[in-house]
Amino acid sequence: MVLKNVDTDMAMKLLFEQRADLRTETVTLDHALLRIISQTVYAKMPIPPFDRSPFDGYAFRAEDTVGASYDHPTILKIVEELPAGTLPKHEITAGLAAKILTGAPIPKGANTTIKYEDTEFSDQEVRIFSPIKPNTNLVYAGADVKADDVLALQGAVVSAPMISSFANQGFVGVDVYKKPMITVISTGTELCEIGQPLKAASIYNSNVHTICAYLDSFGAMPINGGCVPDESVVIAEKIKSALSVSDMVITTGGASVGDYDWAVTAMKELDAQILFWKTSLRPGGATLAAVVDGKIVLGLSGNPAAAVIGLLRIGMPYIKKLCGRADCFFQEIYLKLCEPVSKDSPKQRILRGTLEIEDAIAYFKESGSQGSETISSFDQCDLLGEIPMGSPPLPAGAIIKAYRM
Repeated sequence: MVLKNVDTDMAMKLLFEQRADLRTETVTLDHALLRIISQTVYAKMPIPPFDRSPFDGYAFRAEDTVGASYDHPTILKIVEELPAGTLPKHEITAGLAAKILTGAPIPKGANTTIKYEDTEFSDQEVRIFSPIKPNTNLVYAGADVKADDVLALQGAVVSAPMISSFANQGFVGVDVYKKPMITVISTGTELCEIGQPLKAASIYNSNVHTICAYLDSFGAMPINGGCVPDESVVIAEKIKSALSVSDMVITTGGASVGDYDWAVTAMKELDAQILFWKTSLRPGGATLAAVVDGKIVLGLSGNPAAAVIGLLRIGMPYIKKLCGRADCFFQEIYLKLCEPVSKDSPKQRILRGTLEIEDAIAYFKESGSQGSETISSFDQCDLLGEIPMGSPPLPAGAIIKAYRM
């Protein structure tokens, strides 16, 4: 029995609980940005690896400056100069100092440093005019990272700072999950591929490019499967062929109820296990999920905005799981409506919007037309607002739940 008109959260849960086969590979740091960490990464050494100077100046024993003043300065003999990258040769004992540059190791015996500009100096000696506390003006080993600290958790998206941490450890590469290959196919006899002359009563196949772009941003490897006409046999063959080279297939179009629900018919021809067909979402309710040969086929609406909302609200958690990501779900926040919602919401309504701050209060502001065919309102959209099923019209200022994109 096929589940129809299921609750949105239930649809997402049914899909998310499906198996996701993950594979791993090692990539160099130059190719690691935005990849997904496949096992927790630990530091093998402290950073910095030794106590070092935070500035250009002198290293010495703080005890030698007790009672120092402008009239009675402490005078220390300079025994060596330490540029960055140079190991100290001398131990600092009473009455001695080392000229030291930023990043150079602190010599044995020294327990503080002072800037050049706070001293008077010659090639042989340095004068210090005030007492200095011990164990100050030093950058200690491990001040940034300690040995065995966690540098990146399994499932994390590799960021530029992470790459810096890996490089500081001398790592040549990092273990990541292989990007799942997801083929996107648009169904519709009216579709025309971009680059081709637009025929009468036809529209360009934009959905495939939109969905592929979102998949890329999730961490998947999208495959543009082009478009196929509204013929269930052709659609079924196209899906079967795509599944042979992909980890998942996404279709747009043909998932609604009516005479042209080609994607649903194609699923039956493929002997698929249909998880659900139709949800309480609006727009995006014409969403289908099925399992074919152990792999997921996700059918989205042919209306551009409805397809994106179905992808984000229902499909995204599973797709991120398939990528190996730990952050599979949107962060939920609660905001006040900037504008009223003038209509009843017999189904769960999803609004595209932006976060606005006014007088220290967070508001949800609609980012444009909310029609199921309107994709332009996603351009500045950073929130999806949720109006619960069965809600009456809501006034401005009403509090709603929103998902941060």
